[in-house]
This record gives sequence, structure tokens and C-alpha cells, in this order.
Amino acid sequence: MSIDQPASLKVVAQPSLRDMVADRIRDSVISGRFQPGQRLVERELCELTGVSRTSIREALRELVSEGLITSLPNKGPIVSIVSIETAESIYQVRGLLEGLAARLFATRASDSAIRALEHAVNELEHVYRNYSSGAFLSAKARFYEILLEGSGNEIAAAMLRTMHARISLLRATSLSNSARATASMAEIRALLKAIKARDGEGAWCACVEHIENAAEAALKVLRRKGAPDDAGEVPADPTPPRPTRRAAKSPVPATRDGQAVVTKRRGASPRD
Repeated sequence: MSIDQPASLKVVAQPSLRDMVADRIRDSVISGRFQPGQRLVERELCELTGVSRTSIREALRELVSEGLITSLPNKGPIVSIVSIETAESIYQVRGLLEGLAARLFATRASDSAIRALEHAVNELEHVYRNYSSGAFLSAKARFYEILLEGSGNEIAAAMLRTMHARISLLRATSLSNSARATASMAEIRALLKAIKARDGEGAWCACVEHIENAAEAALKVLRRKGAPDDAGEVPADPTPPRPTRRAAKSPVPATRDGQAVVTKRRGASPRD
């Protein structure tokens, strides 16, 4: 005779309406549907999403905190315009943290985590061959999520997750030219090879080199589009000083006037 088991009391968390609305607007910004500098009118967003102004305002406040949206006095929310200095700062921090994550993943990750990362690389390569911006951004996010989780450093992972939206926005900024696809995948394959060999130093170098080239590509696009510096002016000289290559091979970055820099390789083109 079977005995009826009590119903499970486990509660499955569901995303809030604010989170779902924020996700829709975030995806529209990252995919380029909403362009940098574009004004976001609450009434129009209500019509597009089918939710109330209260939900729209809550979602916009969340995106302001992420840096994707800027609220201007007497104008309201606009899609943030990434300045040259802000982009450089993001790539500098990203290079340090992701390089560390790659080094730790190579030495700490389980064999199953490495297999999962290899599967993510294969998926990413498939997306490159059959390109669409949404699929690309999703596949790249999956790759980095596995890398961060397998690194075992929750502090570095948490810091990078807070930057995720702006990193994705910079990736989307650099998608206007498909010429970098082959080089980018070769860099990621080099990273995977070092990880599979449990070569922490090699993984660090491969990861940082990939980000250096992505930075150079994205900054070229921003300068070509006339992105401002933090003073609101377009730099007269579009070519920054080139630091030594040795910076990529050490967890301590090169510095210029007390500021960390990410070095760049010649020949990169706009795709991360």
C-alpha cells in the first residue's frame, strides 16, 4: 500500500516584473535597438512593453545603477554614451579580473568544467559562422559565466558581473566589422588550449591578449563615431601611447601616471 507523500513546500523564485522589464530594455540597448544618446520616453516604453509607468520607472532606475542609462535634468533618461576614458577604464579592469579568472580556472577547475568551457567555445564558434548579434552576445556571456564560476574566486566574479552590462554594450559597439571574427576565435582557442594544459600563466597571457585586442578594436570604433572624452571633447590624437607587451604576462599591470593600462596589439579590428 502506497503512502501519500506531503506536497513539496519548496518555493521556486520567479523574476519580478521590474526585472523582466529591465531585461527587455537592457537587451534592446545592448543589441543596438536603442542607440547611445537616444531619449527613452516612458509613454513609448509603456506601449512597447505593455506595462505601467511605475514598472518602467523602476526598471530604468536599475539600468541607471548599471551605467546603461543616464538620467539628465530637464530631459529624462537617455541611453548612456560611453566616453573614451570610461571604455579604457572598463577594459583595464576587465583585463586584470578576467586574466586572473583564466589563471585560476586553469589550475582549479574540474575536468567537467573544462569540458563545459570547451562546449561553450564550440558554440561560440558556431555563432561566429552563422552570425547574429543576439546569439553572439548570449554565447559570449555563457562562455564567461563558465570561466568565472570555475575560477573559484567569487570576489572577482562578482566585480565582473556588476560590469557585465557595460562590457556587453562595448561588445555591441564593436560589432560593426566582421573582419575580427577569425582572429578573435583563434585567441579564444589559444586560451582554451592553455586551460586544457593546466597552464595558468599561459591562460593569463591568452586571456589578457584577447581583451587587449578587443579594447583596441572597440576604441577605434568609438573614436570613429566621435565618442567624447570625459571632458566632452573628441581626442585630437586617436592613437594612444603603446605600452610594453610585458604587461600581459604579469598579474601586476603596467602603469602610466599611476593608472593601470591594458596593452594593445597591432592589427586588431572591431569585434570582441
